[in-house]
This record gives sequence, C-alpha cells and structure tokens, in this order.
Amino acid sequence: METNLLHHHKISGIYAITPNRALDIDAVEKILVQHNISILQYRYKTTNTITRLNETRQLHRLCAKHHTLFIINDDINLAKKIKAGGVHLGKTDASINQARAILGGNAVIGVSCYNDINLAQQAQSQGADYVAFGALFPSTTKPNAPQCGLDIITQAAQGLHIPIVGIGGIDFDNQQQAFDAGCDSVAMISALFQSTDSR
Repeated sequence: METNLLHHHKISGIYAITPNRALDIDAVEKILVQHNISILQYRYKTTNTITRLNETRQLHRLCAKHHTLFIINDDINLAKKIKAGGVHLGKTDASINQARAILGGNAVIGVSCYNDINLAQQAQSQGADYVAFGALFPSTTKPNAPQCGLDIITQAAQGLHIPIVGIGGIDFDNQQQAFDAGCDSVAMISALFQSTDSR
C-alpha cells in the first residue's frame, strides 16, 4: 500500500481532463505549466485507435517531463500499452479488481461515484486510489449529468480515507467551494481548454 500513499499527494489541486476532440499538444503543455497541473486524464471517446495511441504517447511524455500523473479514461488496455500512471473507471467500465490485475499494484485507479456515497465506500474497500463525485455544478460537458450537492462531498469526506475529486462545472470562480466542501482535487475540462477551442 505504501506506493499508493505516494500517489495520494498527486491527487490534489487541479485535475485536468482533455476535451473530447483532437488535441493541440502545445496548448496542453501550456495549461500543465500555467496551472501547475498534478493530474491529467485523457478522455477522447470518439476517435480511432491510432489517434488515441499517438495522442496518449505524446501526453505521456509530456506528463513525465512535468511530473504530472497521467490517467487514461476507461481503457485499461491502452493504459497498460503506454504504461500510463493509471486508469479512471465509470459505472459501466471494468471492475477495480480487473484493472488492478492488468495494471498492477502501483497503478492509480480512480472511480466515478456520481452522487453516491455507498458507491464510494465500496470503491474504497475494493482498493480504489481516489473517487470522483459530480456534477457539483451545472456542466457544459455533460449537461444531463446527475447533480451532486456539496453537502454530499462533506459527508463523504468524513467516512473516506482516500482522496475525493470533484467534477462537473468547476471553474476558477467556484473551485474554492468544492475544496471547502471536502474535495482534495477538482477536475476541469472547459475552464482549462475553452480558450484553446477557438483557434
């Protein structure tokens, strides 16, 4: 377990998630440096395998250079192939045990718990390294996502000993509310990447 405790200090501050489109790697690097990003998750759902492989390899090098933890969304095999730092699992993805069996004991495994504390406690007992709750605020990325009140975060923080990531509609104006409620880290997509969208 000691190795995973080392990862916990990485689950803090801003957790960047890539937008669902082709990436401008230079723009990503600027964001990593400017906002001192400690975790980056690759989340491109629609593209082909070759693009995913190329982009994740480039991002992996970038993250290594800036000491940023690199996480892949959903795709355990891709995470293993490029030796990413870990994987983030949603409700319909593989189990924590499956991910751990494929990626090994040092991989960071995060789990989406939406607004369900029981799900988070279950994930913790199965060996997750962090849990994500959301949407904390109305989200442009997932407008129909279930809402998760800040009171749920506060309640969850009392019973969990792994880091909590808040997600959904978080920006630089409201991030402090999420931290105050008990989040260790806040995930941002639009707030970070919208400025690069208009190019």
